[in-house]
Order: sequence, then structure tokens, then C-alpha cells
Amino acid sequence: MPVREGEHRWTADELAEVRAGLQEQVEALRAEIAASASQIAEGDGSDGAGDDQADAGAKTYEREHELALSYNSQDLLAQIERAVQRMDAGTYGTCESCARPIGKARLQVFPRATLCVTCKQREERR
Repeated sequence: MPVREGEHRWTADELAEVRAGLQEQVEALRAEIAASASQIAEGDGSDGAGDDQADAGAKTYEREHELALSYNSQDLLAQIERAVQRMDAGTYGTCESCARPIGKARLQVFPRATLCVTCKQREERR
């Protein structure tokens, strides 16, 4: 795994620790997504007969909120799975924009990072 100048190389234990943390997050997110899908399906099962406008509005808001949370969880899951794939491919720690090392310290704090700090700052300014 690439590291920035002045950083110590990744040890097998450090990489295993990062991978284990990512795998834990994958399992938790999959459970969360399944629970959310179940909750959304339950909400779709009611026909809303007899609901007044306030009830209908509240149900719509709750459903949209639950869908938004589910989409966020799915996006996070995809980012984590991509990080694991990069580990398997040997490209973990390489910036997808400039191909320089992302930096070990950044990856330890944010293991899903795909960009080095410089490229991320450039992206955020756009």
C-alpha cells in the first residue's frame, strides 16, 4: 500500500484492522438496509383509507424520510464495498484523481477515502 513521504508503511496487522472495521460496517449497514426496506414495505401496505390530510401528510413525510435514510445507507455501503475491492486489487491508498498516495493517516481516520486531501479540497471548491 502506498504511503505519503514521512509515513510508516502499512503493516499486515494495520490493514487487517482496517478491513475488519470495514467488514463490520458492511454487516451493520446490510442489516440496517434490510430493516429499512421492511419498514418501508409495511408503510406501503396500508391503504390510507380514513386518513385525514394531516395523517396522509405525516405518513408521506415519514416514508420519504425513511427512503432518504435507506438511500444514504446504500451509498455508504457502496463506498465501503469499493474500499474493500481496492484493498483486494492492491489500489487501496492511491488517489483516484492524481494517482499519488492518499496518506495513511487520512485512511486511518476515513478508510473510505478515494482522494488525497489536495484533490478532495479541489473537488469541494467546485
